[in-house]
Amino acid sequence: MAKTGDIRAVAFGGGSILLVGASFPVTGLLQGYPVLAGQAVRYAIGGLILLGVLLARGRRLPLPGLRDLAGILGMVVAGMLGFNAAILVAERYATPGFVTAVVGCTPLVLAIAVPLLGRRRPAMAAVLGAGIVVGGVAVLTGGGSWHGPGLLLALACMAGEVLFTLCGIGPVQRLGAMEASTWASFIAAIGGAGIASIVDGGAAWRLPTPTEGTALVVLGVFVTAVAFTGWYTCVARIGADRAGVLVGLMPVSGLVVSVLLHAQALTVTAAVGASAVAAGCTLGLYRRRVSARREPSEARPMPHPAARR
Repeated sequence: MAKTGDIRAVAFGGGSILLVGASFPVTGLLQGYPVLAGQAVRYAIGGLILLGVLLARGRRLPLPGLRDLAGILGMVVAGMLGFNAAILVAERYATPGFVTAVVGCTPLVLAIAVPLLGRRRPAMAAVLGAGIVVGGVAVLTGGGSWHGPGLLLALACMAGEVLFTLCGIGPVQRLGAMEASTWASFIAAIGGAGIASIVDGGAAWRLPTPTEGTALVVLGVFVTAVAFTGWYTCVARIGADRAGVLVGLMPVSGLVVSVLLHAQALTVTAAVGASAVAAGCTLGLYRRRVSARREPSEARPMPHPAARR
């Protein structure tokens, strides 16, 4: 029988991934806005929201140590700014379905890599569940096609998604989910602003239209502040190998929103793929009860007290 804390953590993680998937139509509203500047604004909004919540709860933002800073920089460079840039470039050489299908392999990579990094054997349920999720995502997205460097760029997107989780394990363990997310958001905002100013110059900083401004606020509040904290809270509680299967919910959420907005029809193939993802998540989240206690590790850290709040 699952512990109440585990169920709550899965709800946080699943809700976070669903928010990210549902945000795809919102992101589309920023097609005409400078990309790097938009990322910087979004992460700045997220960081300010998180800092405000911390202060309102009477908590302070601890300074990260060198190990924490290295992990947070990995989150920012690979999993935030790098991932978003890779997605934009990849879709020039591959269909969105193909990129999504490759990124959908993330659960399987995490299910195998995380235990090995912690010198543990991969859990069979997590690996099988992740494999089913990968298959479900491939069916759901239709596979797609690519040309030129499309495959390598899609793999770079997947690597960014994997590193976003792996690099955050240590900082979340030592600082807390909300604290690590706050630092990552501020660093991404500063880095994105600097790169935008160098690449686009003054053109990067035009005022957004009301629609663009609304999209930036939604992305900053829900997809950055809420989703980041919820995701790392889940990872800290149940481990990245088990939590990874929830990444498969991202395209399912995108499908649901697209159907509700009448942007696409619900097909039998999409329904089968979504059902497979749900089944894989259920299997991958299963954990056999054992009598012996396992010590926390970098791959499966003991949740920081602040991460349980």
